[in-house]
Amino acid sequence: MKYILCAAALFSAGSLRAADAPADPNQIAFKFYAAEAAKPGNVFFSPYSMYTAFAMTYEGAKGDTASEIAAVFGYPAQTADLRAAASRQKKALAAAAKEAEFTQANSFWMQRGYNFLPDYLKALKKFYSGEGKGADFRGRTETARKDINSWTAGKTKGKIKELFPADSLDAMTRLVLVNAVYFKGAWQTPFKKDMTFEGDFTKTGGEKVKVSMMSAPGTRDAEYTENDEFQAVRLAYKGGGLSMLVLLPREGKSPADLEKGLDGAKLEEIRKSLGKEKVRVFLPKFSFSSGFKLNAALAGLGMPTAFTDKADFSGMTGDKSLFIQNAFHKAFVEVSEEGTEAAAATGVAMGLKSMPMGIMTFRANRPFLFFIEEPKSGLLLFMGRMEDPSKK
Repeated sequence: MKYILCAAALFSAGSLRAADAPADPNQIAFKFYAAEAAKPGNVFFSPYSMYTAFAMTYEGAKGDTASEIAAVFGYPAQTADLRAAASRQKKALAAAAKEAEFTQANSFWMQRGYNFLPDYLKALKKFYSGEGKGADFRGRTETARKDINSWTAGKTKGKIKELFPADSLDAMTRLVLVNAVYFKGAWQTPFKKDMTFEGDFTKTGGEKVKVSMMSAPGTRDAEYTENDEFQAVRLAYKGGGLSMLVLLPREGKSPADLEKGLDGAKLEEIRKSLGKEKVRVFLPKFSFSSGFKLNAALAGLGMPTAFTDKADFSGMTGDKSLFIQNAFHKAFVEVSEEGTEAAAATGVAMGLKSMPMGIMTFRANRPFLFFIEEPKSGLLLFMGRMEDPSKK
């Protein structure tokens, strides 16, 4: 078995409004992938982990902040509908996993002594099975960060160890929301280790690299389809409820050709065209990890307000004092002859927009006088007036 892990954070969706349509947990998958696919290299992330972590954030959002988040993630306008959808998804995944292993966990880390609305905390516990934990972000920020990362590593069986990097939390942090997902599945029809061989893999630019190519004797029964653009095969995990769908561009074409217009509807068309065939499958072994800071990506997707002083998360505290400081997603995947192991984690850090009430602000953004003195005697050594700091 090998491993897949992830961690995530926040996204946004322009001026679009939350729709009354059912929750669409796949909406963020195609939006985020489109943004990341423009960059070179491997891409891997967990849309489900992102969707779940931000659902907990959405529970406390109001006004334009809530509308933007809903539009980016495909959340329904009413949190009651979102909660019902989340419950259905959880039950469906548990049933689909069968002989595979699929677990998920949510937690929320609160600054001790900070007042959150009881209804918000109750919703996190009741509808997301969130583990509520106290933390001292003000006095022991690094300890809190390590505790959160340790919890995440434990829930992902050690695959995601540093969801929140150094300096990503600070004394202004008041709440951290985390989702962790873990998956381990054996192929329904395993590849034979003694059939794995060293073969060429041609990268998009034409360069060839050597890889360990998995294969199996003869053919296998698999769901398969093809056209002039691509070939597609679905490889089932034991139990049959979960599977891996692989889209292979035809020779002369690239993943970018398939990515054009790729969305839920197009993927559903591909699924419907699959039929049982005898297929001989060759698949490279691979293992890699990805990490994302989501602030800029989500703001660019249409939810910028959540990351600014205009953010409205009054559903968490009763006031508008919080905004999203940082959001992170991490993922790791490893595929072998036996199967696939996967885990995911998403982290969203909420912090104060400005210094707490009672702390004064001094902003010297206008002319002022200044003195250099010996304070004990009051002796003035120098005295001046600053009228124009740009003058030399």
